[in-house]
Amino acid sequence: MKLYLLSLGAGLLVGIIYALMQVRSPAPPAIALLGLLGMLIGEQIVPVFKQWAAGQPLTMLWFKTECVPKITGMPVTLVSKNKTEKDTNTKDDV
Repeated sequence: MKLYLLSLGAGLLVGIIYALMQVRSPAPPAIALLGLLGMLIGEQIVPVFKQWAAGQPLTMLWFKTECVPKITGMPVTLVSKNKTEKDTNTKDDV
């Protein structure tokens, strides 16, 4: 959370400096955000290629544990099959 607030603060500071200098930001926010998303996804092409070149399988589990956290910034959370079945059974009983 601290990192997000620091990033937001840096962005606000740059925005204030741009406003004081009376210049516009180099790219509209939507285009800039799409560019950043493209960079995050592009960074994951190398690990996928390395996994493929090593002859190891490209499974959803591997993708979710190796790539998704780096793209989303969220920690890995895997739910076991037994836990989901237990949760489903308790909802049916209610």
